[in-house]
Amino acid sequence: MQKKTVFIKNLAEYKALIDKLDLLDERVYKAAELITETFRSGGKLIICGNGGSAADAQHMAAELSGRYLKDRKALDAVALSCNSSAITAIANDYSFGHVFARQVEAHGKKGDVLLAISTSGNSLNIINAVSTARENGLATIGLTGLVGGKMREMTDLVISVPSSSTPRIQEAHLLIEHSICEIIENMVCEGGIE
Repeated sequence: MQKKTVFIKNLAEYKALIDKLDLLDERVYKAAELITETFRSGGKLIICGNGGSAADAQHMAAELSGRYLKDRKALDAVALSCNSSAITAIANDYSFGHVFARQVEAHGKKGDVLLAISTSGNSLNIINAVSTARENGLATIGLTGLVGGKMREMTDLVISVPSSSTPRIQEAHLLIEHSICEIIENMVCEGGIE
């Protein structure tokens, strides 16, 4: 009985949140448009996040470098959480707060986009990655929760899910990420990429 009660409670919270997400439509579209233009210009999408957000980063990079719904040219999207040797070396030699910033410095170039995922918007290693991206001429998109933390003021475009519940924010993030992938794929298939 309790498992059903927990699920029903979570489902009710999720439904209530979903009804508010239409407010994010314009920002989601702008994010997809920015990333598409980056791909068209020969740039790449770099994605970072911790824990569940790291899994989201990897998932989204796979959808774009592989395919989401349509067969099309592979798109240059990478998740910074995939290289365990780089993460552990940087954490050991510098600090865990620099594991993404150093990789952004190494792999990012002007014209690329950094998508930073953090439910709180305050994770030090994400904040440092955004700072490094901005210093190196990358466009920055923040995907976060209601408050948005420090990331709200640091990114060029912020998409804040209107919730303070980490599980509900993460569930909404996946819907947003999938929507961005679908919009990008539609734009790429309509307009092409050289």
